[in-house]
Amino acid sequence: MKYFKRNPSQQRVARVLLAHGLSVRDGKIYCGRIELSISKVARAINVDRRVIMNTIKTIESEEKLKKVFEMLAPTCHFKELATQLGWGVLVITPVDPSMPGILADVARIIAKEKISIRQAIVEDYCLAKEPKLYIITEQPLPPKILQKLKEAKGVKAVTFY
Repeated sequence: MKYFKRNPSQQRVARVLLAHGLSVRDGKIYCGRIELSISKVARAINVDRRVIMNTIKTIESEEKLKKVFEMLAPTCHFKELATQLGWGVLVITPVDPSMPGILADVARIIAKEKISIRQAIVEDYCLAKEPKLYIITEQPLPPKILQKLKEAKGVKAVTFY
């Protein structure tokens, strides 16, 4: 986010675009292949539409930024609908989100229970204030696994439903 240090409003817009996987191509914002209205994006972020336009200009003027933002893609997060489908949801709060191996250790514990993982999403610690690891499992996790998960590498807190 060094490109936006001098302009916190543009930095906020760039963070929202990254968080939602919204790409920037040819002066426009896209959700996948769907072009989004600049005015509606501005309204959603609570900034003037000129801030959105200037953010797009900044992104497209820096080759590194341009490449990153051109390749962004939105992702479906099953967290909210998992229980409706009979799946489990595990939320891990890390001790240190930059620590390697947290996902690997948690996945190993789940695999030992012979439960499949449908989805794993890790919030970026540079974008989220309190990043979490979300794991959606093929079935709800048994309560007996809770203690093992609490003892996993880098785990501060565990919630599952």
